Amino acid sequence: MTERGKKQAGEDEGAFVVTGACGWLGKLLVRRLHRQGRVIGIDRRPFPDRPKDVEHVPHDLRRKKVHDLFRRERIRAVVHLGVMHDPRKKAETHHVWNIEGFAKLLEYCSAYDVPKLVLMSSASLYGGRPENPQYLTEEAPLMAASRFGQVTDQVQVDMLAQSFFWRHPGCETVVLRPCSIVGRVGNAPSKYLKARKVPVIMGFDPMVQVIHENDVIDAVEAALRPGVRGVFNLAGPTAAPLSSLLGWLGRETYGVPFFLARPLARQAFKLKLTDFPAEEVDYLQFQCLVDDARARGVLGWTPRTTMARILEELK
Repeated sequence: MTERGKKQAGEDEGAFVVTGACGWLGKLLVRRLHRQGRVIGIDRRPFPDRPKDVEHVPHDLRRKKVHDLFRRERIRAVVHLGVMHDPRKKAETHHVWNIEGFAKLLEYCSAYDVPKLVLMSSASLYGGRPENPQYLTEEAPLMAASRFGQVTDQVQVDMLAQSFFWRHPGCETVVLRPCSIVGRVGNAPSKYLKARKVPVIMGFDPMVQVIHENDVIDAVEAALRPGVRGVFNLAGPTAAPLSSLLGWLGRETYGVPFFLARPLARQAFKLKLTDFPAEEVDYLQFQCLVDDARARGVLGWTPRTTMARILEELK
């Protein structure tokens, strides 16, 4: 079948809906999916560089126009990338955007019989904790909020998706929990590893995992296959000590005593000298490694980007 024929067949099956389509990961996914069928991106932000055949809905999920979209369109799958992570936003804003918005999305999926829902969650929700085992499976509790209250809403979104999984078996629900995503994405792990001079906590050298953004998009594609459902950790090519990653990248480091790390980070965040909340110091002290055997076995997914390639892009 020709490329045009494949796309026409995909359009007949319905549209892909991508929330958070204007973020970096969203743009990567939209450009991948629009070759397979019609794509509708939902995001309040402008999307001037979208492919010409991609529809952009510039509204948040609670608006009537989004409801109308689900009512009139045949939707083959929804990929939810629109989780707010901005630590400078108020807790109320996070709650409204993340929890109320996602609850509305679940309502639409149920009311209009959407056959597939994929949520991009995060392995960081397990939390960096001294009692963590060597590797965390998908059955491990999401404990990050016990030490980092600002992620409570993100944990609740993950739990809402798991509850929806059991209450609505007609919709194949998939929750992806990737480790630290790196590449051109502008998230906290990428910013930390790309900094010329980075802080480390004296006496601590946790093992860390990173995964390339393209491998995350590969996992989303695998999750969209019919019959796939459940929760899947996503790890990168290999775990490595934080000191080794920084050494390979040639970063200059400066040690901070652990008893000063949080107060200094809190003050730097308050003065807008950094965008890292004090609670993220946990991930510079304690490991949060995930076991992705389920993703490799069930999804047939493995990360294709080597550690050498990841490091080269981060330099």
